[in-house]
Amino acid sequence: MWTFIRYPEKSSWNDLLQRPNDDAPEIRERVETILSRVRTDGDAALLALTAELDGVQLDKLAYEVPGRQKIIQQLPDPLREAIDLAVANIRRFHQAQLTDEIAVETMPGIRCWQKSLPIASVGLYVPGGSAPLFSTLMMLAIPARIAGCRQLVVCSPPMKDGSLHPALLYVASLCEIPIIYRVGGAQAIAAMAWGTETIPRVDKIFGPGNRYVTLAKQLLQQEGLAIDMPAGPSEVAVLGDSSCPPEFAAADLLSQAEHGPDSQVLLVSTDEAWMSEVENALRKQLSSLPRQAVAIRALSHSKACLMKNEDEAIALLNAYAPEHLILACRHARALAERIEHAGSVFIGYYAPESVGDYASGTNHTLPTAGFARAWSGVHVDSFRKKISFQELSREGLRAIGPAVETLALAEGLQGHQQAVAIRLRQLYASDDGLKT
Repeated sequence: MWTFIRYPEKSSWNDLLQRPNDDAPEIRERVETILSRVRTDGDAALLALTAELDGVQLDKLAYEVPGRQKIIQQLPDPLREAIDLAVANIRRFHQAQLTDEIAVETMPGIRCWQKSLPIASVGLYVPGGSAPLFSTLMMLAIPARIAGCRQLVVCSPPMKDGSLHPALLYVASLCEIPIIYRVGGAQAIAAMAWGTETIPRVDKIFGPGNRYVTLAKQLLQQEGLAIDMPAGPSEVAVLGDSSCPPEFAAADLLSQAEHGPDSQVLLVSTDEAWMSEVENALRKQLSSLPRQAVAIRALSHSKACLMKNEDEAIALLNAYAPEHLILACRHARALAERIEHAGSVFIGYYAPESVGDYASGTNHTLPTAGFARAWSGVHVDSFRKKISFQELSREGLRAIGPAVETLALAEGLQGHQQAVAIRLRQLYASDDGLKT
C-alpha cells in the first residue's frame, strides 16, 4: 500500500513529491540503442523490434483501416454509441477553441496581424501494450482535424495476433485516417521523427507513453523535433474531506493506479479519519480489480499526506503540479480558483477523472511529472503555428523609423539602423517616395 505522511514539513516536500524513477541510465541506453537501430535500418529495425519487444511477427507495418460498416460489425452497439458520444463532446469542446485572426493598427500607418496555420504533418502516438487506448486517438486526431493538419501519421502497437483493436479502427474511420502503422514504443517515435521506407516523417509528434516513449521524445527534441509535451506515466492527486464518500475517492485513486506500474497517486486531506476510510475502501475495491497486480505496484510508490490545514493542502498540490487533480471536498469550486499548477482539474464529487479521460470533451493528453508548472495539455493550437505580419506605409515608417534607429544603435547593430535610414533618406528626398 502507499506511504502515509502526517504533517510533512515544507522542507521535505521536494523529496516527498518525487515521481517514481527507474534506473535512468539503463533506460537511456536502451532508448538510444533503439533510436540508432531505427535511424540505420528503418523498416527492418521496426519489424525486428516489434518481434523482440512485443512478441509479434509482422510482414508489413501499414494496416489499412477497413470500411466503417465492416468495423461496426465487430463492435458491440453500446461501445460504438459511447465512442460516438465521446467524439461529439470532444469535437464540440475543441471546435470552440478556434480563434479569429488578430489585427491591430499599433500606430497610424503600421498594421500588425497574426495568423494561425495548421502544422502540415503530425505524428500521433497511441499507446497499446497492456490496454488498447483508443481514447488517445480521439484526443489527438479530433483537434488535429479541427486545426486543419493535412497529414496525420498514426502509430500504435499491434495486439498479439498482429491486428488492431476494432475500437481503434472505428475511431480512425471517424477521423478519416486511412492507415495505422503497427509499431509502438520508442521505435515508433523514432520512425515518425526521421521517416522510414513506409512511415512518413512528421513535423511534430503527439501522444503519451511510458518512460521509454517519453525519453525518446525528449532526446529527439534535442535534435530539433517538435513534441507536444513530456507526457509520461499517468498520475492523479485527490483532495478530499468527510463530505466525500470514501469509496468515491478510492475508486478515483485506483482508476489511475491501474494504468501502469510506474503510475502514481496522491491523496491529500486534513481529515485523518476520512483518509483511513478511503484506505479501507481502496483495499476492498482493489481485491476485485482485474488489473490488481499493476495497481499494487503503482500504489507501492504512492503517497497519502495528512495536512494541518486547507492552505497547506493547496500549497502541497500546487507544488506537486499533478496531471489530474480531483477536488472532492467542500467548497471545491472556490478551491479550484486557487489551483495554479495542474493538467486538468475535476471539481466536485460527481466529476471522476474517468470522464475527462474519455468523454467530457476536455483533452486527456496532459503534462505529467510536474511539467504542468509550465506546460499545457493538448488543445487545437497545439496543432497550429502562428505567423505574425506587419505592413507599413510611408507615413508609418516616417513615424516609427527614428525610434528604431535609436534602439538599433543603442544595441550596437548599425546594419539594423541602416536598413531604416536608407529608406528614410529616400522618403525625405522626394515627396513621391516608395509606393506602398
